[in-house]
Amino acid sequence: MALDESLPFKPVRIALLTVTDTRTLADDSSGDLLAARITEAGHELAAREISHDDRNEIAAHLHRWIDDEGIDCVITTGGTGLTGRDVTPEALDRVKDKDIPGFGEYFRYISIASIGTSTIQSRACAVLARGTYIFALPGSTGAVKDGWDQILALQLDSRHRPCNFVELMPRLRER
Repeated sequence: MALDESLPFKPVRIALLTVTDTRTLADDSSGDLLAARITEAGHELAAREISHDDRNEIAAHLHRWIDDEGIDCVITTGGTGLTGRDVTPEALDRVKDKDIPGFGEYFRYISIASIGTSTIQSRACAVLARGTYIFALPGSTGAVKDGWDQILALQLDSRHRPCNFVELMPRLRER
């Protein structure tokens, strides 16, 4: 598993949604960290917003971005825990066409090194919605680092071998 440097890098247009009832863009450390990693990797930060922990509001953001041809992928941070206010996975259920179960499974696997058995409290997940990837990460900076550095940075790099999410993008809307 490596990058094939003979292949061209294809930037992905990524929208970032922080789900929170307590933070703003001014103090969104997880969102800031993820935004920096997205741009440092050479991708385009196509949009960035905050949503309350409300499944209707989250789904409305997602529907708008799914229908925006200038956005290839959405990453959310926050709202993936077990409390009553954690409703990001339920919002993804409202917009999805297909689940990407391996994302959440692998996220929890790599999180074991950072947080041990507490990883079972995470409902990190991913879906495909009308040709747009949506990845839901927990809201902590550690979770954002794990999710980006060990999964998304690789799978959103068109040079990653043996395969990656980018090479599938032209075929995601096939019927």
